[in-house]
Amino acid sequence: FFFFRNLEYSKDFLYIITFVIGLPANLLALYAFSVKIHSKPLPTDILLLNLTVSDLVFLLILPLKMHEAASGMKWTLPSFLCSFTAFTFFTTIYSSSLLLMAVSVVRYIGVAYPITYHQVLKPAYTIAASAVIWIISAAHCSITFITLHHPSLANKNSSVCYEKFTEKQLDILLPVRLEFFFVLCLIPLIVCVYCYVSCIWFLYTRPRISNMKKQKAIGMALGTLAVFLICVVPYNLTHVVGYIQHNSPEWRYYTLLLSTCNSCFDPIIFYFSSSRNVQRRGFLREWHSSRLTRSKAKEKTGCYEGTCRKIK
Repeated sequence: FFFFRNLEYSKDFLYIITFVIGLPANLLALYAFSVKIHSKPLPTDILLLNLTVSDLVFLLILPLKMHEAASGMKWTLPSFLCSFTAFTFFTTIYSSSLLLMAVSVVRYIGVAYPITYHQVLKPAYTIAASAVIWIISAAHCSITFITLHHPSLANKNSSVCYEKFTEKQLDILLPVRLEFFFVLCLIPLIVCVYCYVSCIWFLYTRPRISNMKKQKAIGMALGTLAVFLICVVPYNLTHVVGYIQHNSPEWRYYTLLLSTCNSCFDPIIFYFSSSRNVQRRGFLREWHSSRLTRSKAKEKTGCYEGTCRKIK
């Protein structure tokens, strides 16, 4: 609790930690999934690539949130950056929860209905589903622009960014937030729990399934639930409390700190939900695979990047 006494320093510290850990981890994941999709596009890998992009976009706007925290939670940057930052911040958070739900559905279909999985889940359908998820998240989070810029709602005297709201703003914002809780948090959580519990049950009732696959399913389920319970659920519970009390709870700011950890936890999901080939070789080996290939070519042919030598 001592860590959260000073909100400004707590936010800045956690933003920096998240940025330092999350950026290289997600860049590594981006490379790994790009290579995998280029060779063989699988539905799960396409969804995870979108999840990686979501995390990277989130991390790219963190410096703006760091500046806000360092300025004593006062917004000293241009006003249009405030609405853009808030919109991007929340869009990436909710797109992540929807993408995790989509991954759980794909995994469930692959385990419970393997024939349907190969017949129906084409890469084009997965790309379309990803686009729909981005549109749903962006459409919901456009409430940030409405709240901050609509002529009848805008508070031009505010020195903070999407933190303290007027009564008119709360009248619009609180019902929308309650809908966020049900559509973008509770439903994805229920779907994920059902899909992963069903996957684990299917795997453990089939004796021919290897222990590695069973452990992978358990790891995937636990990792996804951890992301939801730590990063998604606490913040969204403030929507319910805020709607009941007709205010924006002060502890909402603390739950936002937990939401920032999402981009650090997602690489755990990437590991357990990646295809067997990527998981077996590991992200680090995938990162260096192209360099190893060129090295082998040099040994066999004596040529490397335009330079050749004689092979005795």
